[in-house]
Amino acid sequence: MTQDTEIIRVAARGEGMTAGGRYAPLAAPGDTLLPSGEIVTGPHHQKPPCRHFPQCGGCQLQHLDDAAYAGFITDRIASALAAQDLTTDIRAPTLSPPRSRRRATLHAERRGRQVHLGFTEQNSHALVDMQECWILTPDLFALLQPLRGLLSVLLTNTRRASVTLTRVDQGVDVLIEGVEATGLAAAEGLTAFAERHRLARLSLDSGFGPETRWEPEPVTITLGGVPVPFPTAAFLQATAEGEAALLDAVRGAVGRAGVVADLFAGLGTFAFGLQNARVYAAEAAREAILSLKAAAGRAQRHVAADHRDLYRRPLAVEELDRFAAIVLDPPRAGARDQIANLAASSAPVIAYVSCNPSSFARDAKMLREGGYMLDWVQPVGQFLWSTHVELAARFSR
Repeated sequence: MTQDTEIIRVAARGEGMTAGGRYAPLAAPGDTLLPSGEIVTGPHHQKPPCRHFPQCGGCQLQHLDDAAYAGFITDRIASALAAQDLTTDIRAPTLSPPRSRRRATLHAERRGRQVHLGFTEQNSHALVDMQECWILTPDLFALLQPLRGLLSVLLTNTRRASVTLTRVDQGVDVLIEGVEATGLAAAEGLTAFAERHRLARLSLDSGFGPETRWEPEPVTITLGGVPVPFPTAAFLQATAEGEAALLDAVRGAVGRAGVVADLFAGLGTFAFGLQNARVYAAEAAREAILSLKAAAGRAQRHVAADHRDLYRRPLAVEELDRFAAIVLDPPRAGARDQIANLAASSAPVIAYVSCNPSSFARDAKMLREGGYMLDWVQPVGQFLWSTHVELAARFSR
């Protein structure tokens, strides 16, 4: 083989790549790329299990076996770090199993008398009507056909709706956006649907915010043993296995630190997971921080909740210096302003959870320039067969 024929890695967007820089869609490491563009499959190229691959945009890498997929995740992180002149110990990735995704947003549209429901195609608004799914949990997927029936009544000929499904403690939480249901008959139909399918909650959003139509008991999600009130369509780690892997990494990073700051705390995944620490939790989303505060009060946990936008008002250096460890889990953009203050602080340990290797590496460089050492990175592949990569990392002085 020459450097222009053997696929040696998978690039960030999912294409196979040779050492000479040739790209090939749907190629795996070890495949051979012929001059004609044809791919001769190698030992790491598996038969995609789902009939909708590669059309469906829910997965991009079903043709990779577990070893190749883990290698892709590791390579994404290593490449991002190398771009910032950084290296560290990158641990073996933790992969969530098939059919473990507990939250997803799907799209629906009417086509004649039928309603199509599923993910959109990759880089397209075209909709794939899902007849099977290897990433959603079985209880979420089981609702798709009943939802088609409900949406056939709610959807007009010209509108597209979105459906957010989340598995919570009480069952499945359903939010339908882009539809209206007025009148007694519509209300009774929604109630009958929710009751028949034992939903935890059913909400509609016609453009003015979610309106709960069915919630027989308060909906919660248990985090660190604490039932937390769950706002409609709130952020939640995509799989229970991914959440556990990230939490294990954060616990390993902070050790026995007695006073911890949890920044971008959300509903409290890490604040409640650090059961032996006194935690200050900061979050900008009002409903999330109110849920966290209420849950902490009921459980009598040592968690102080602060409604605070860390982009507009990051913790100052003197505030950060009060903590034995800092945990942060920012959005994809990273936390540049907060990181600048962290780099100047004396906090001995930082546990950084990221869903974007590029913004993480940028922030990691700022921390290194401030005197921190990047001790290790734990990759987490909870979006199975996706190009989306998550990680947890430890920094120390």
